[in-house]
Amino acid sequence: MTVYLEQIIAFVSAHSWLAYLTIFLAALLEAAPVFGSLVPGATIILALGTLTASGELQLVPAVGGAFLGALLGDGASYLVGHWKQRSILSAWPLSRYPGIVAQSETFFHRYGALAVFFARFVGPVRAIVPITAGALGMAPAKFFAICAAATLTWAFAHILPGALASEVLERLGGWPGVRGEIKHYWMPLVLICGVIAGVAVWIVRRRRGINVPVKRGA
Repeated sequence: MTVYLEQIIAFVSAHSWLAYLTIFLAALLEAAPVFGSLVPGATIILALGTLTASGELQLVPAVGGAFLGALLGDGASYLVGHWKQRSILSAWPLSRYPGIVAQSETFFHRYGALAVFFARFVGPVRAIVPITAGALGMAPAKFFAICAAATLTWAFAHILPGALASEVLERLGGWPGVRGEIKHYWMPLVLICGVIAGVAVWIVRRRRGINVPVKRGA
């Protein structure tokens, strides 16, 4: 496993543009209503974020890729809702998840414009609130201003933990008495931790119901 991860790291180091593109696409696809729940974007971004501390990836482009992907994904979702209006909320595939749609509407009515910011960090409604905001007539200027702030915060929250963990373990590798195996394997170890953390987030989101159709009348 360690050898395999080291090969992945070496490949990414030699093709950093591919890592940035992967971060961008992971954030973009994860923002798609319903289908985004099938994309383990958090897992990918957390794992690749660990490479920023060692220099394989640069922090600003990594955060920028996550930010732009999430912003474009949420923005596209909002524009579809703005174009189709309320009818989109009862159209396929949202029609298969009336419980999540209702939860998203309740969330939006409760928090107003700030729902766009809060939803980016709330699993079940994260990918539904942007299209709901558009369908319910939220002004484009207001949506994109709040969405930009939310996605930038979200991007930092996903990239920095891996980068900080990498930095801590790198420093531990240089402390007296903490050398040898830990120092040699610190990057694969952090990458594994990033994957585990991302998978945990993904599983929690799935179990909260975004992937389970809710039958009408249930």
